Amino acid sequence: MKIQEATIIRIQQLRKQKNLSVYALIYFSGMPPSTVKSILHHKSRNPGIVNIQRIIEGLGITTREFYDSELFDNLDPED
Repeated sequence: MKIQEATIIRIQQLRKQKNLSVYALIYFSGMPPSTVKSILHHKSRNPGIVNIQRIIEGLGITTREFYDSELFDNLDPED
């Protein structure tokens, strides 16, 4: 699995775990809807750490909590 795919899966897992809609996540992250949607729908090839950090903050967790998942173990190299 590539890091982009693992990141999207992790965002969706946490969003559902916290019972947040995509629109609530957009609101809490303070990002444009198009940016969040492009990340979640695999349209952004490189969403950038700043955008990921804003989403993490919108989820109300720390960066360490976000990346504390088996999804990020044994990632495939990026192209």
